[in-house]
Amino acid sequence: MIRILIADDQAVVRAGLSVILGAEPDFDVVAEAADGAEAVRLARELSPDVVCMDIRMPGTDGIEATRMIAAEPSLDAAVLILTTFDVDADVFAALEAGAAGFLLKGADEATLLAAVRSVAAGHGTLDQRLTRRILHEFAERRRPVPQPAPPTGVELTERELDVLRLLARGLSNAEIAGELFVEPTTVKYHLAGLLQKTASRDRLQVVLWGIRAGLLDVR
Repeated sequence: MIRILIADDQAVVRAGLSVILGAEPDFDVVAEAADGAEAVRLARELSPDVVCMDIRMPGTDGIEATRMIAAEPSLDAAVLILTTFDVDADVFAALEAGAAGFLLKGADEATLLAAVRSVAAGHGTLDQRLTRRILHEFAERRRPVPQPAPPTGVELTERELDVLRLLARGLSNAEIAGELFVEPTTVKYHLAGLLQKTASRDRLQVVLWGIRAGLLDVR
């Protein structure tokens, strides 16, 4: 059972998400929060598996709440950011704060459900409608600052590099398998290697590592 906390300052959004998520047999919506401070408090009290987090909320916003939840040693909650096209700067901050993934508000129901299951399983998720633009801007923001080379001892195989580049396009394991003409299990194997070698907790963090290491061109 995936235990979910919903954090959004709009009651109608919380209600809608609660209905959609609560209808799934493997989901349990344990609580709703109207702001970031309440989200952090409820996360500490209830230890959810996933927090569906809005960014723009009064008081403690979703970015700071994400940072606090990600830094809490006693919590193992994955934060899924729900955002809109006009808050890119906030999305970058949320990713660096420790969010496991992000979706655009308005994503269809199947995409939302898949994203929750993905972050709950530790895989992270990237909305394909935002991926290249978000990652390009993320890279541009870091370009003026010299980035260190990949840590000593981190050597990726050609296939791992292929998988990394396709992850940066926001592709799922099945889609990557189709691009590379391999089985999905093979993609999972290479993804596991990437996670281990880069000390990343999910696919999103692997992509950000690739940008910092200068291995990805997201222009």
